[in-house]
Amino acid sequence: MTLPRLLLRGYFFSVLGIGVGVAGLVALGAMAERITRFIEGGDRFVLGQISVAGEGIGMGTGFTAGGLLTASKIAEITRVPGVAGVQAQVMLPLSTTTSHFLTLTQELVLGMDLAASMPGRYYQGLPVRAGRFLHPGDRGSVVVGADFAAARRLGVGGRLRLGGMEFAVIGMLDKTLTAPDRFAIIGIEDARELWLQRDPMLVQVLRGSAAALTQGDLNTGALVVWHSGEDPDGLARRIKGVVSGINVTIPSELSRLLRTSTAFFSALLFGIGSLGLVIGGLTLSNTVTAAVFERIRDFGIKRALGATDLQLLREILREALVVSMAGCVAGVALALVIGWAVETRVVHEGQQLFVFSPRLFLFTLAFSLLLGSMAATYATMRIVRVSPAEAIRRGA
Repeated sequence: MTLPRLLLRGYFFSVLGIGVGVAGLVALGAMAERITRFIEGGDRFVLGQISVAGEGIGMGTGFTAGGLLTASKIAEITRVPGVAGVQAQVMLPLSTTTSHFLTLTQELVLGMDLAASMPGRYYQGLPVRAGRFLHPGDRGSVVVGADFAAARRLGVGGRLRLGGMEFAVIGMLDKTLTAPDRFAIIGIEDARELWLQRDPMLVQVLRGSAAALTQGDLNTGALVVWHSGEDPDGLARRIKGVVSGINVTIPSELSRLLRTSTAFFSALLFGIGSLGLVIGGLTLSNTVTAAVFERIRDFGIKRALGATDLQLLREILREALVVSMAGCVAGVALALVIGWAVETRVVHEGQQLFVFSPRLFLFTLAFSLLLGSMAATYATMRIVRVSPAEAIRRGA
């Protein structure tokens, strides 16, 4: 039985009703998928590095948000057994007037020591979608995250002004669904200049420092990468015990903090998703069942002419599967349109609310076909219990 013939038989509103229910299910599922990817990406980000900063409170941001981490301290960390490399960093909030959870949702300026190019154990090279990444010696150049670029309509070859400095956009990162999506990455020398512009008092400290601080000591922190086979938590504790005057993050503790902080949103979306599953399922099954009962007279006539229960089940099941499939496709299309419309409004704020993944579509298809089959079987069992004469009378 083809879809056009079914629509002519009066199944149009049945398909439409199923489509609306499936659209709600898919949209809620896509929001839950976004939260899941955020947590997974955040886990990979925080578990792939050990972040270190100086003791105290500095202007920088990040997972440690401590004071200055001088070049001598970085050298000490490098000598700790198990350390494969240390990358000095300057991490500054793009806006000092806003505050966000950790660095996973905050727009940041990240200055990296390009001579020690190690973004993290699970991000050996940040994925570049267009242009190229920074090379050692690059000055006045910036690579922007996907959300950062979208919020400002930036592209390769564009210009970005950070404080009193202007940068040429030489690359855009691919979507990671975690912290780097909202980064503006520059060389550490440029980041130090930007930091000095923001904090004139820091300039006075450098000029009058009794400890003879240099510009190379202006680091808000460092990223530590370990040798293969090394326990990152154990190494973090070893660094903390060997090198004095620093703050060290324990990767597993930071991961636990991330999951705890997002637990409410995960539970909320799980509850909404479960509700959407129930509502979508009831909509689909009720619509299919009602559509079958609307044709009870036709089925009564066929039984009177000798059609068996199995033949009736096959026909109803075939129609139900076609209608369910059509409703599923219509619902997915509607959800994609809704997602596109919403994303178009929020993309300029660097936000992404939906992730329409293949596994979500496969689940929706399987769910629709399963419920359609169950509804068709239930309706058939109800119809065959009614005598052909009664079925014809009811449908008259």
